Amino acid sequence: MALKQFRLFPRRFGYYPFIWLIYLVFPILNLQGYSGYKLLGGYALVVIFTVTYRQLYWTEGKTYSAWLGLQMLLIAVLCIVYSPFNFYMGFFTSNFVGWYTDLRRFKRAFAVFTMMVVGLALLSFSKMYGTEWLFLFPFVMMMLITPFGIRSMNRRRMLEKELDQANEVIREMVKREERMRIARDLHDTMGHTLSLITLKSQLVEKLAVKNPERAQAEAREIQRTSRAALRQVRELVSEMRAVSVAEELAEAGEMLRSAEIGLEVDGDAALPGVSDLTQNILSLCIKEAVTNIVKHSGADLCRIGIEMTAGEVRITVEDNGVGVGLQDGRAEGAAHRRDGNGMKGMAERLALIDGSLTLGPGTGSGIGTGTGTGTLLTVVTPRIVKDRKDGETA
Repeated sequence: MALKQFRLFPRRFGYYPFIWLIYLVFPILNLQGYSGYKLLGGYALVVIFTVTYRQLYWTEGKTYSAWLGLQMLLIAVLCIVYSPFNFYMGFFTSNFVGWYTDLRRFKRAFAVFTMMVVGLALLSFSKMYGTEWLFLFPFVMMMLITPFGIRSMNRRRMLEKELDQANEVIREMVKREERMRIARDLHDTMGHTLSLITLKSQLVEKLAVKNPERAQAEAREIQRTSRAALRQVRELVSEMRAVSVAEELAEAGEMLRSAEIGLEVDGDAALPGVSDLTQNILSLCIKEAVTNIVKHSGADLCRIGIEMTAGEVRITVEDNGVGVGLQDGRAEGAAHRRDGNGMKGMAERLALIDGSLTLGPGTGSGIGTGTGTGTLLTVVTPRIVKDRKDGETA
């Protein structure tokens, strides 16, 4: 069983907690005027204070309050027994007081913190001469105001997170309703057509030997019926809420930035004159390609090219990652990108609008410095989707 990796501070805070550790230099400097056991005792108090600082990033509830109370006690001892200038260590505590989300607990912690700050400030004032206290007074006010600012900032972040979660729930509900509507429409519109095709195919099987001419006529009727079914599917898909290529590129940019992958877009994402159905399917292909890049490529740069001619739309998605068909440790991920259900789904969607896709190694030209040769996905669709000819299968 693997040992749990030790971390000094939670990853989500980044370098912020480490920056505050720099200010522990000041209480250490304030101890330099002492010697012997008193000096060792001062160092021990600073070490324990550092432990409380770390623990407050990891704990919550009553344990959090206990560590916060111990931190206040250590500041008081360092001020009373050693130097009144250790009073400035209260800025550490003012930050943590603002982390209380429960209003009642916040008020209690702030009341205790205020008593400590005022008491230590009066102690420091008594040891100052003339107007030296004027220098300390602004810091006292800042120390007492900081918890409110920190709490307000944390509440805003919490509300933003809750709003994002609520929006995600709404999006999922919309998707679920859309799926239910599509299922109903498919049952209503396609059920009869598919049943008719089944019956006629059974009839063709029976007539193939007895009456070949009629069997051929029924087969042609099956072709016409299947083309009608394809038109029904296209009409059904076109009624869905279409996502444009420009909208999908914006979402792809957010996903890539979250994964620390750069994005370059070459071409006009507006695609004037391209139908909503085609744009929606192209958007789904871009989404799948970008998802594969984030999950499997190991790339640090993605380039999306958009080219539109008189007859077709061509979109390329290239990265500088491990590529496809590799034999190293990432071969499994590369194979998934080449043969996975995502590629199959893209091909099936594109077939609906007579489109095609190809997947191969990247060009490597001007795509930055990545972990391999990269991957190039090319999607081609006609600008105008036409019905198939009579001689073609649906």
